[in-house]
Amino acid sequence: MSRKPIYDMNIFSERRKKAGEQIPGGALVVASHPEYIRNHDCHFPYRQDSNLFYLTGWEEPESVLIHRPGLTPETVMFVRRRDVERETWDGFRYGPEGCEREFKIDKAYPFDELTKVAPQLLKEVDRVYYSQYKNQEMDHKMQEILQTVKALQGRMGNGLLAIHDADILLGELRLVKSEYELTQLREACEISAQAHLAAMRFTRPGVTERQVQGVLAHNFYMRGSAREGYNYIVASGNAATTLHYNFNDQVCKDGDLLLIDAGAEFNYYTGDITRTYPVNGKFTDEQARVYEGVLKVQKQICDYVKPGIFFKDLHDMGTSLLTDLMLDLGLLSGRKDDLIQALAQKKYYPHGIGHWLGMDVHDAGLYFKKNEPRPIEANMCFTIEPGLYIPADDASAPQKYRGIGIRIEDNLRVTSSGSENMTSSVPKEIADIEKVVGKA
Repeated sequence: MSRKPIYDMNIFSERRKKAGEQIPGGALVVASHPEYIRNHDCHFPYRQDSNLFYLTGWEEPESVLIHRPGLTPETVMFVRRRDVERETWDGFRYGPEGCEREFKIDKAYPFDELTKVAPQLLKEVDRVYYSQYKNQEMDHKMQEILQTVKALQGRMGNGLLAIHDADILLGELRLVKSEYELTQLREACEISAQAHLAAMRFTRPGVTERQVQGVLAHNFYMRGSAREGYNYIVASGNAATTLHYNFNDQVCKDGDLLLIDAGAEFNYYTGDITRTYPVNGKFTDEQARVYEGVLKVQKQICDYVKPGIFFKDLHDMGTSLLTDLMLDLGLLSGRKDDLIQALAQKKYYPHGIGHWLGMDVHDAGLYFKKNEPRPIEANMCFTIEPGLYIPADDASAPQKYRGIGIRIEDNLRVTSSGSENMTSSVPKEIADIEKVVGKA
C-alpha cells in the first residue's frame, strides 16, 4: 500500500525557507500534537499541530521537525517507522523513507532515535526556537536533548542552548496570508456559510439543537471539509446568553432566538461564523430592536477596517458603540465614559470584538509588538463579532429584553483600502433572514 500527499510540497519548502531567514545560526524544533486515546484503544480523529503542518504538510503523530537553515542536512524529521501490524489497525505510515521521498525533507530518522540524533544536530547551532508546554512528553525529551548538547560541548563552559518561543516566530509568518492561504480560507468560509444557510432553512419550532448541529456537520463534510474548526455552539432561547454553550441538546421553541457559532475547516484553514435568528422565522419587536442595534455596530466596525488602523481601535470602537446601545435599551444608566471606566458594559458584552483567523480559529500572531498595538496590514484576516447577552434572570434588565442573546460574526480579509467579507453569503439583515428561516 502507498499514498501520495495531496498538497504541493513546494508550498511548505518555501515556508521553511522564510522561517529560516529569520533565524540564521539557530534551529527550529516543531513537534506534532500528541494522539488522544481513550480507554487505551479508542482513538479520536487526529489533527496535526498547525505549526508542524504549516512547515511540512505532515499529518502523522509522533513526529518532530528540526530545521537548521544553512546547515547540512538543513531539514530533518523524526517520524514513526513503517509497521505492518500497526498499519493494519491504524492505517498507512510513510516511514522515514517515505518522508524523505514525498515531503522534500533532506533527512528523516525513526522517531525513537530522536534523543540520540537530535543532540548531534543541535550542537551546531547557537539557539533553539521551540514551543514549550504544548506536548509534555516532547518537553521532557527536549530537556534531555539540551542536556546532552551541553555535555557534548565538553569543558567549553557553554550552558544550555537558549530557547526562544517558536510560536512568536511562526505566528508572525502565519499572520499575513499568502494567495494560497487566502484560497483555502475563502473556501473554508464559503463551506461554513452554506452550512449556516442550510441550518437556517432547516430551523423551525420543535427541532432540536442537536438536529441543527447535524445539518451543519452534514453540509461541512458534503462540501469537502475534513472537520469542524471548533466545537459547535447551537444555543436556543436563554442558552444564547452563555458565550460557549455546548450542550446543544434542547428543543428549539416557538418565539425563541437561535444563536449558531460554527465553522468548517478546509485544508487546515477554518471559518468562524455566528448568526442569530428567530426559531419561527419572525423577529418580535423586542428581538428586532436588540438585533438591529448589534447589526448596526457590526456593520459600522466592518466598514472602518483598513490598513494602518490598530486592532485595539476595533475593540475600543465595539465597546463604545455597544455601550451606547446598552444605554439606549435601558440596560445601563449613567455617564458613558464612567460606565466604560468601571467596565460596566462587560455585564452584557464580556468578550472582545474579534480575533485573528487562519489555521486556528483563534489564529497565531501578535496583537501588540514591544507593548504597542500593531497596525493592521493587507491580507491579515480576522473576525468581527459584537454581541449582547441579557440573561433571563437579570432582574436589573427591562423585562422585555430578558433571555435575548445575540452575536453576529463575519470573517474579514484586509484589502489595500478596506476589507473583504469572506462570509457574506449568510444573510444577516432581518428581512433576508425572515425569507430563509424554515424554508427547507
